[in-house]
Amino acid sequence: MKSKWFSSRAFLLHFVLLIWLAICASAAWWQVGRAIQGNTLSFMYSIEWPVFGVLGVLGWYAMLNMEKVTEHEQRERRAYEEKMRAEARERRTEQNEDPTLAAYNDHLAELAGRPKRKLWGH
Repeated sequence: MKSKWFSSRAFLLHFVLLIWLAICASAAWWQVGRAIQGNTLSFMYSIEWPVFGVLGVLGWYAMLNMEKVTEHEQRERRAYEEKMRAEARERRTEQNEDPTLAAYNDHLAELAGRPKRKLWGH
């Protein structure tokens, strides 16, 4: 099993973080130089760029520590959802629910049961 720190995705994140920190550090240094030359607005920017760097580190850490759902957890979730659907069907038959409403509720349950897709990271 690959470590979260040494996977190909992690190396890409490490590389992007290093580039981001280099950009933020150079922009902060540039703004400090402008501030020393008399541009008072650059004092604000010289503080802002290190903050952007810290936000980049926080984003990097969050993306490295995103939890992946295991197959066992997926099976447990599907079993629980199927159990809940069966109980809902039982209650509807006992209460003589309107067929149109029952079909709509079944459709909503089916939509809720679909796995959520990640758009990146696989």
